[in-house]
Amino acid sequence: MKVLVTGANGQLGFELQATCPAHVQLIATDAHTLDITQTSQIEAAIESHRPDVIINAAAYTAVDKAETDRENAWRINATAPGLLAGVVASYCNAGQAIRLVQVSTDFVFEGQQAIPYLPDDPAKPLSVYGASKLAGEQAVQQHLPDALIVRTSWLYSSHGHNFVKTMLRLMQEKPQLGVVSDQFGTPTWARTLATTLWGCIDQQAQGIFHCSDQGAASWYDFAVAIQEEALALGMLDRTIPIKPIRTNEYPLPAQRPAFSVLDKRSTENLLDIALPHWRVSLRQMFLQLKQATANT
Repeated sequence: MKVLVTGANGQLGFELQATCPAHVQLIATDAHTLDITQTSQIEAAIESHRPDVIINAAAYTAVDKAETDRENAWRINATAPGLLAGVVASYCNAGQAIRLVQVSTDFVFEGQQAIPYLPDDPAKPLSVYGASKLAGEQAVQQHLPDALIVRTSWLYSSHGHNFVKTMLRLMQEKPQLGVVSDQFGTPTWARTLATTLWGCIDQQAQGIFHCSDQGAASWYDFAVAIQEEALALGMLDRTIPIKPIRTNEYPLPAQRPAFSVLDKRSTENLLDIALPHWRVSLRQMFLQLKQATANT
C-alpha cells in the first residue's frame, strides 16, 4: 500500500514516518515538494506516485496569529483540503481508488458542555483557526462523503514546536510561571495519533472519528506534569513555582474552548484498543526526547 503524507515535517508527519507499518510505502511531502493549495501540483503528485491513501497532515496551527492572518489560515486549513478532496474525487470517478484522511481539531467545538464531545456533536468554533479547520472538514465531505476525518487535541511530540518544549524552555529561564487553569482538554502525543491513523486506514474507516490520549487536564495541570516528568529524568535541575491563572488574566487574540475533551469510544471500538492516559504518553515522549538529546 502506498501512502502519501502531506506536512511530513510537522509533529504528526514526523510520527507517521516513525510508526509507518512494514506493509506501507510512505511518500513524505512538505510545502516545498507539494503545495496543496495548487491543483496542478496535487494532480502531478498523484500521477507520479499513484498513492492508495493520502493523509493530509499539513495545517496552519498558529491559533493566535490566525486571527489577523485569516487569509493564509483559510487557504491552508479550508481551501487546500477541498482542493485535495476534489482532485481525489476526480481520480476515484475515473476508476483509480484513492482514500483521503483529513486531520482536524477539538477547536471546532464551542466548549460549553461538561462531557466529552462525540464526533457527531454540533460544531461551533470560537476562533479563525477552529472555523478554518471546520470548513476544511466540510469541504472534504462535500467531495468525498466516505473520507476519513480524525479530530485530535493539544498535540505535542519530541519534534517541532509545541507546549511541552515551550514550557521546558521557560522553566529553565524563568523564576516562576503563570499557566491557565480554566481551560480543559487532553494533551495528546502525536505518536498516539499516528498509530491510531494507521489503524483506521487498515480498517478502511470512513466518517468522523476522535483521537486523543485519555483523561482530561487544564493547561496548568499539563505544565505541572511537564515539570514533574522533566525533573524525574534530570532534564530540569530546579523546581519553579507554577501559579494557576484564569483565562482573563492572560488574554490572547484567539478565544479557546473552555472544555474540549473528545469522546474516543467509537475509535477504540473500531480498533479494539484502549488509548493510553495522557500522563503515560507524556512520560514516554520525555524518554524519547531525553534519548534524542543525548544523541546530539
